[in-house]
Parts: sequence; structure tokens; C-alpha cells
Amino acid sequence: MAHGAGHPAAQVADHRTERPDLRRVLALFRPYRGTLLAVLALIAIAAAAGVVSPFLIREIVDVALPEQRADLLAWAVGGLVAVTIVSSALGVTQAMLSTRVGQAVMHDLRVSLYGHLQRLGLGFFTRTRTGEIQSRISSDIGSMQAVVTTVMTQIVSAGAGVVMALVAMVALDWRLTMFSLIALPLAVWMNRRVGRRRRVIVRTRQEKAADLSAGIQESLSVSGVLLGLTMGRSQALTEAFTADSRELADLEVRSEMAGRWQMAVFTTVMALFPALTYFVGGHLLFRDSGGGGVTIGTLVAFIALQSSLFPQINSLLRVATQVNSSLALFTRVFEYLDIPVTVDDAPDAVRLDVARVRGEIRFENVSFAYPEADEPALRGLDLVVPAGKHTAVVGTTGSGKTTTGYLMARLYDPDSGRITLDGHDLRQVARESLAESLGVVTQETYLLHATVAENLRFARPDAQDEDLERACRIAQIHEHIAGLPDGYATVVGERGYRFSGGEKQRLALARAILRDPPVLLLDEATSALDVATERAMSGALGALARGRTTVSIAHRLSTVRDADQILVMSHGEIIERGTFAELVARGGAFAQLAAQDSSGQGALR
Repeated sequence: MAHGAGHPAAQVADHRTERPDLRRVLALFRPYRGTLLAVLALIAIAAAAGVVSPFLIREIVDVALPEQRADLLAWAVGGLVAVTIVSSALGVTQAMLSTRVGQAVMHDLRVSLYGHLQRLGLGFFTRTRTGEIQSRISSDIGSMQAVVTTVMTQIVSAGAGVVMALVAMVALDWRLTMFSLIALPLAVWMNRRVGRRRRVIVRTRQEKAADLSAGIQESLSVSGVLLGLTMGRSQALTEAFTADSRELADLEVRSEMAGRWQMAVFTTVMALFPALTYFVGGHLLFRDSGGGGVTIGTLVAFIALQSSLFPQINSLLRVATQVNSSLALFTRVFEYLDIPVTVDDAPDAVRLDVARVRGEIRFENVSFAYPEADEPALRGLDLVVPAGKHTAVVGTTGSGKTTTGYLMARLYDPDSGRITLDGHDLRQVARESLAESLGVVTQETYLLHATVAENLRFARPDAQDEDLERACRIAQIHEHIAGLPDGYATVVGERGYRFSGGEKQRLALARAILRDPPVLLLDEATSALDVATERAMSGALGALARGRTTVSIAHRLSTVRDADQILVMSHGEIIERGTFAELVARGGAFAQLAAQDSSGQGALR
């Protein structure tokens, strides 16, 4: 199982103690400020209602009972019942509204992160494990649920409760109030220390959880299981997973227990304060027995307020620690949101009319290097793909063929020079419009875990059944699909593993054909086909390509014999151009490749 955080090092820094801008976190709630104001109003009303009870109790103890006033006793008891009912109703309404806001914020954050990731260049995904990305979308945002759904309202609710209780306590006796708060500064100091420690632990825990998720995704995919079984590494993978899981469990325990002893000490001290308050209050009562000071009712009401205040303070401290821990989660999500989009639509991007695209592609002095690569993949490349013609790109491994295709489809932007389609710089063409104009079939086909029909309609959702059948006939796969028990309703399986490599490639071809783009880019799209099928489909593709710009990135020279022009690449440059016959007759690099290919040495691979 792979280890490590899996971050794209050039773009995502590892700041273990970095705190996100709290204003940025609070900005997530801005669209829902109307509902939040309603929640705050309910909290204020509930807090105000909560401090009424101690004063009613004082009236009962100091007036109603000693003077035997049944009417006052009835009103006071009725008031206590009413306060309880109103507080409960307000609590339910407040919880409903705050939960709705919290879930809406989580939804917005998930959609924002997913949408941003969809816009990132291919390079990000080649450097980042899928499990790491999944962890940030699901685990990190999922772990924020308690913070964004309840914590914000808990802070306001507890804060309002503390303020109301303190005001009431000061109104009863300021001396007892000062005594009650004597331990608060120490508790705040301890809480800040605990929060910093938990934030570091939580970030480490989430990174380990991301590692575990990535390992599961890699080792339990069909390819991963096949690799483990065929290499005899299943037991080793299980042992590595066990070690990672044990480390994650230890981090979970550390996260939960961080600061528990300190909070336990504070809670114990708070539990002792009512008794100590009776002691101090009793002496004040003895001293003020002449009147105008502490009474028995005042002391009872004060203890009731104190019993309300301390849990509220404890709740505030606990929530503050929880928020501190959750800042690590926000940091991880904001890291991805802050990764710059390297390939994006220009503000004045042109949307091409697909029906009018001719398909002439030009590379003008194009150079490109992959991040952290020692050598550039393309060096000052100049080429012209004539509209409506078939151009083949060949060369040995590492010559830059596939990179040329990547830039043609604008999966990357060139470092210098420009690439045009019908005279339009690709950087000035809307990406969606370019995707409609240029159909791509790569050597590594990807099929969704869905039916054959759903996989095909991914390219064109409005395609009719007859459209699917026509595309599959051209791709030489219709007869096979029709022979399956469920036909086009057959589920292809994870990454299409119910189909052979050749069948998957033909399905991918049919998917591209279904879009009917004016430009077709085939990156060794027939490499997994047997010779007979390849010849049959080459004829079909030849008919399909007539009048359509086709670019073939080829390893097998047999697939490019009929190309209008062949470009031979080496070390990121074009070293020969011409037709098949011209290049063979020239006796250069292509002629050597052709001789090796025909002798079965596979030089192009």
C-alpha cells in the first residue's frame, strides 16, 4: 500500500499549524444571513426566557412561601411552566433552522470544491492520488458537519446564555458574581493550549485518513486486486493496511483525549463552586442580616443562575476547542480551492460554431515541458494538420507524440508558441466548444460502471437508440453487444472489466463517433484490436473520416499507410514529413521504423 500524503507538491503546501482566515469561513454563511438572523433572534428570546426562572424562584422563596400568598405562588409556578414550554419550542425551531443552514453550507462547499477540481488541469490529477481527492471531498467536508450545522448556533446560544446569566447574577449580587468567575481566566488559557494541540492532531489524522482512502482505492480496485494476486502481495497489502489503520485509530484516540484531563479538572472545580458559593453567600447573608443585602431567596436564585452559567461556559470552551480542531479541515479544503486553474476559459473566449469548423490545426513554435521534468517534451514544434485530411504522428517512445495530442485537445497549454484551430488560438476558444469540435479516443479507455447505452450517451445524452447502433456498427462492436443477454442494457462493470481490451476500445470509439465531431484525435485507439478487426474498423473509420480532420497518434505503422501525411517525431521535434511511400523511399528514420515494425521488433513501443 502506498504511503504519503499524495499532495501535488508544487501546488499544495503542508502547513501543519496554518489557520485559515476566519473571515473566509464566516463568508460561507453569508448567503444565509437572513435565516441566521432569525436563529439569533430565537436564541436571544430563549436566553432571556432562561434568566426569568431564577427571579421567579426568588419570589417564591422570599415572598410567596413566607407570606403564604397562594395567588403569587400560582403565578410564579405557572411562569416557570410557561418558560419551560417556550424554551423547548424555541430550541426545536432554532435547531431546525440552524441544521438547514449548516447542510446548505456543506452542500455549497462540496459543489464548489468539486467544480473547482473539474476545472484543474490534467497535471494535477497525474500527481494526486484519487483516494486523496475523495478524502477531501467526503471525509474532510463530512467531518465539518458538526461545526457548520450546530457549533455556530451553540456558540451564539451559549454566549447569549452567559451574558444573560451574568447580567442577572450582577443584578442579584455583584460580589458573588466576581467570586464565581475567579477560575475563568485559567480555563480560557488551558482551552487555547488544547485547541492548538488538537488542530495539529486533527490535520495529521485527516492526512492519514486520506492515505488510507487512497490505499483502499488503489488496492481494492479491479486492477489493484489483480496486481496483488498475481504478484503474491495480498498478505503484504493487508499488513500495510493494518498498520495504517492502527495508526489512524491511535490518532483518533489522541484527538478525542487531547485536553480531556484539563477539562475534567475545570469541570470538577465548577462542580465545587455551588457549595463554595453557599459558604461565601452564607457569610454575606450573616453580615447583611440587617437588610439590603443577600437574602435566602437571593442565594437560592443565584445558585440556580450559577448552575445555568457554568454549563454554558463549559459548552463555550468545548465548542471553541472543536472549532479550533475543525480549522484544520477548512485549511485542507481551502488548499484545494486555492490551487490555480492553469487551463481555463479566457474572459473573452470564443464559442465555435461546430457546424462551421473546418478542422485546420496549426502548431506555431510550440514548446512545452511537464512540471519538474528535466527536459522539455516539445521544442519549438511547427506543424500543420490540413482540414479534412488524415494526419498521422509516429515516433519512438518519449518522442512527444502523446504530448502533441494532449496540447491539441487543450489538456495542457503550451509554455510558448500557440496552437490554432481554424485560426483561433485554443486559449481563446471556450473549452466546452473545443470539446464539441474535437473528439478524443485514447489508448487507455475509461468506461463508467453503468450500462453500455449509458456509457455511449455520456458523449451525447440526447442520442436515440438508432444513433447508438449506427456508431457501434462503425466501431465494429454492435454484433457483440447485440449478442449479450441484456444487449445495450448490459452493465459493463468497474472500469469496463466485463469487456476485453479490444471491446473497450471499440466502445470508446463508438462513443467518440456518436458525437460526430469535425476533428477526430485517435491516440493509438486501435492498439488492443486484433489484426482482422483492426483492418475492418480501419475501413469503417476511413469512411467516417472522409471529409473530416483526423489525427492518428500511432504505434503500429500498419494503421497509417493511407494517411495523407505522416509526421515523424523525435525528442519533441518533427524530423520527417511525407506520405508512407515517400518516407519509406527516403530511407530515413521512418524507413527504419517501418522495417523494424514489419519484422515484429516493435520499435515504436
